Formats: sequence, structure tokens, C-alpha cells
Amino acid sequence: MSLNKHLALLALVFCSLNAAFADTLQLKGNDAVTGKILMEKPDAVVVDVGYTVLVVPRSAIVKISQANNPLTRLTATTPLLNINAPGQFYRAGGLAAAGDVRDLVKQIGEAVVQVRTPGGLGSGFFINADGYLITNFHVIEGETEITVEVYRQVDGQLNRETYKKVRIVAINKFQDLALLKIEDKNAPRFKFVTLGNSDALSVGDPVFAIGSPMGLERTVTEGILSTKTRELEGQLYLQTTAQINPGNSGGPLFDMAGEVIGVTNMKIMFGEGLGFAIPVELVKNFLDHRDAFAYSTDNPNTPYRYLEPPSPAGHQPAESK
Repeated sequence: MSLNKHLALLALVFCSLNAAFADTLQLKGNDAVTGKILMEKPDAVVVDVGYTVLVVPRSAIVKISQANNPLTRLTATTPLLNINAPGQFYRAGGLAAAGDVRDLVKQIGEAVVQVRTPGGLGSGFFINADGYLITNFHVIEGETEITVEVYRQVDGQLNRETYKKVRIVAINKFQDLALLKIEDKNAPRFKFVTLGNSDALSVGDPVFAIGSPMGLERTVTEGILSTKTRELEGQLYLQTTAQINPGNSGGPLFDMAGEVIGVTNMKIMFGEGLGFAIPVELVKNFLDHRDAFAYSTDNPNTPYRYLEPPSPAGHQPAESK
């Protein structure tokens, strides 16, 4: 029996499973497999369909919908820039084929923006067409006036568009992430990036960054992934030789498929080729739980607000000297 016929039969057998508790692999030829995803490999997805376990080649998969994640992850055949599907807040990647940096920059460059405040500037990138974008928390920390500059290619020329009605949607100061939204009237649909998978990369793999170092917008730098687990101040970062400078903060670090694998946020100033980025897995977690990190104008420090611990009975706190 052919793979497609076998998978089609299994799809019919398990079509009665409750969709709320099952993962679905949509296959070529309008076939589908429903079950529980046990493992995702670079070349295949392992699915438990009840009485057996199937290993489904990624080449046969059109899209993946997981029960515990309402987002649909599209495969490499999906264009890098597109209008996001209804109900999809961001697009997760599917190990797309590697490309050329020059061509990738042409495709994804418009999704990278410059974030300006009265206190400085940084970078950012759109995660969907509705104007939601990611940057570093330290780029907008303590600021209420935020401007986003978008660069569009029109007739072979770059046009700068400035948006001044920018709302802070969510913040995570401990992981240095912020979610913003452009709310200017008549704002267009924006081109956006795909969030990739840094776990699938290996040390030595080529990467590139786009940002505004020292205010030089749309600067592209190339390098390699130096390490995936650099521990700094209790957090794990991706380390890269791609040149990162002040102004790159909040910008994307891409793999060679043009998918975001990290958010650049710092470098060691007294060395060269020592840049660091927040792994994209933390960005996805932040976005998936954005309601828990919602920013409130009544309490700019939300969601984290710590109170003094209660004193033991009969004891008063010592006064500082």
C-alpha cells in the first residue's frame, strides 16, 4: 500500500477523535493524519495515532495544527512574507530550504523596522500583518513616546514611513522583550517575518542580522552561530559572530532560510564578533502567553509587582544606616 493510501486510511479511522485533543498533519492530496505528535525531526514528524506510531516525511506535509497550540505552522513551500491566516497571531516556520542572503534581504527586509524614543533608538520586526512587532524591553523602557519607522520598496526605491501612534501591548523585562502595535489611522497591512527554530541549528551554521546599528538603518551583517547556550546573568543566549552594535537591539537574527532564530540584544563592547541574541523559543513563549505579560498604563511595571514580605510576629524590620 502506498504512503498516501495508508495515511488516508488512518485519517478515516481516526476522524472521530475529538479535534480539541488531537494534532493534525495536513498532507498533500487533501489527506490528513490525526493523533498526538511525539517528536519533530528535521526531515520527519513522529505521530502516535493510537495503535501504532507513524513517521511522516516532512516533504508530504502541507501544514501542522497542534491541539495545545492553535497556531498553524506552515511548511517551507509557504512564501516568507504573506498575510497571516485568520486567528493566527504569528507564523512559526517549518525548516524551509536555505537561500541566499541577498535574495532573503529583498524578501524580508521590509519587515524589519527602526524603533525610536526620545531616549534613543533600536530595531524591531513585524510578526504579523496587523502591525504587531517585537523589540527589546530596554529599547522602550521608561518611554511613552514611541515612533516606528518602516522602509518600503516602491519602484526600486526605499520609502521611509513613520508611525507615531504605537501602543505597548506586553513586556517581559526579565527576558528583555516587548510587544508593540502600530495604531495609526489608515495604517496598511505590514509585511512580516516567520519565527523559526533555533533548537534545529548547529554551532557553526551561518546566520545574518538586520538592524539599525548606530542609527544606520537596514544594515545587514553576516556571521555564524558561535554557541547556542551562552549563560549570562542567569539567562541562556545565542552567541554569534554577526556584528551587532548599539541600535541593533530588538532586531532579528535570521537563519539561512530567512526565519527568525533570535532577537539581538547585546554585545561585549571590548571585543569583536561577540554578539548575543534571545532564542526565538523564548519569544514564542512570550507571545503565546502575552496576556500574562500585558502592559498597563496604570502600572507600568506590570506584570511583575513585588511587595515587601511580611515581618515575623513581634519583629520590626531594621532601619537602614
